[in-house]
Amino acid sequence: MMLVCGVDEAGRGPLAGPVYAAAVILDPDRAIVGLADSKTLTARAREALAAAIRDRSAAWSVAFASVEEIDALNILGASLLAMRRAVEGLRVTPGEVLVDGIHRPALEMPVQTIVRGDATVAAIAAASILAKVARDGEMLALHQRYPQYGFDRHKGYPTRLHLELLRKNGASPVHRRGFAPVRAVLLSRGEP
Repeated sequence: MMLVCGVDEAGRGPLAGPVYAAAVILDPDRAIVGLADSKTLTARAREALAAAIRDRSAAWSVAFASVEEIDALNILGASLLAMRRAVEGLRVTPGEVLVDGIHRPALEMPVQTIVRGDATVAAIAAASILAKVARDGEMLALHQRYPQYGFDRHKGYPTRLHLELLRKNGASPVHRRGFAPVRAVLLSRGEP
């Protein structure tokens, strides 16, 4: 039986923090009820499902690309890098990789892209949940280091609150300098 791996990322849109990706090979004999696109689930449901995915999957892996890599490569390049790292981190090699969206990470095995895959393919939904839970956890940790930005509330996304705090406090070391709202704040303060 060919092992099929689902892959998805979390955190392409935020102005701060790493972008995360996960790769999941589900075990057909250990069903996980409730898998869905992570964006449609509550934080509590995501946490419970993430624990089930880590416990019942045949294999799973979570990886990320740093803010520095995002600024160097651009967010798409960094997302694909995180996806490749997640697949390469699996303890078994899948025969095929199913990726949410339209972009393919550079991998040795066949890759199929599926638009809205996180809503239609269980393994991709599982990957979306693991990636989102890992990234949210990282943003809570970054909130401890940089509480003045409210990362615990908006997770780095460009909400009105985040933009206000960014203008008030300037950019932190974990803000993505290549993103227009961050760049605008840096320019307004005469910072590189």
